[in-house]
Amino acid sequence: LTGRLGWSLQRPERRAVERDESEIARWIAHEWPRIKKGP
Repeated sequence: LTGRLGWSLQRPERRAVERDESEIARWIAHEWPRIKKGP
């Protein structure tokens, strides 16, 4: 039915719209090694 009406299935984006690439890069560079290393 949806195809005959010219509609398509609405699917969510895989990434958030408000994604901040610079903040992600900073976190990976500074926070992740500290967390990964452990106590």
